Amino acid sequence: MKIKKILKISAGVIIFLTLPSLLFFGFIYFKYNEELPVGSQPEQADILAHKMLDALDHEAFDNTNYIEWVFKKRRYYKWKKNQNHCTVYWKDYKVELDLNDPNSSIVYIHNFSVDGDLAKELIEKAVTYFNNDSFWLVAPYKVFDKGTQRSLVTLDNGELGLLVTYSSGGTTPGDSYLWHLDTSGKPNKFQMWVSMLPIDGLAASWTDWTTTESGAQLPTLHTLLFLGIEITDIKGRE
Repeated sequence: MKIKKILKISAGVIIFLTLPSLLFFGFIYFKYNEELPVGSQPEQADILAHKMLDALDHEAFDNTNYIEWVFKKRRYYKWKKNQNHCTVYWKDYKVELDLNDPNSSIVYIHNFSVDGDLAKELIEKAVTYFNNDSFWLVAPYKVFDKGTQRSLVTLDNGELGLLVTYSSGGTTPGDSYLWHLDTSGKPNKFQMWVSMLPIDGLAASWTDWTTTESGAQLPTLHTLLFLGIEITDIKGRE
């Protein structure tokens, strides 16, 4: 009887803790989940993509050779964009990340150089962090990256959205993003169909912009459902 009672109480606790979460996820799923739309007119999509880049003054971004930022107060980056090199800091780790040849990157723990399997593991983690965190910073400028496909989608409000699919590159190739633009062409949000999220079509804002010393326009905050993705201490120089 004692064991039965313990099992019954344990089952009750599990249900009590998990049922609200399951119900909440179900509500969110049925409210926001959308099928990936089918785009068309790739040539017209390229025109819209150029309009978005012009609205952001992409030449200023292209001429920005150094970008520094903090992602969600957890990870700190010093990116020498023109050299394709980034120093990535988190916890007690520092990785001098060579984005052309990650295996040649240098890893430090408490400022002591390490190598071997631990270094390899930390390099892979730094690459994943960089791919994710830099995308939240510079995604609009990556719409013509190698391996991207662009198409037009008619939105619910009748306006045109820019659907960009990354068929290669990054950490999760195959992800798609549907950009919503204002009348000037500047993005104000995108919807995501990505392997890392269990719900397709979730939207994140692109509205809180700052202009760096070099003139590059970069976001400081994204709102995703009830969550905020904060990007602080942004610096950009030529």
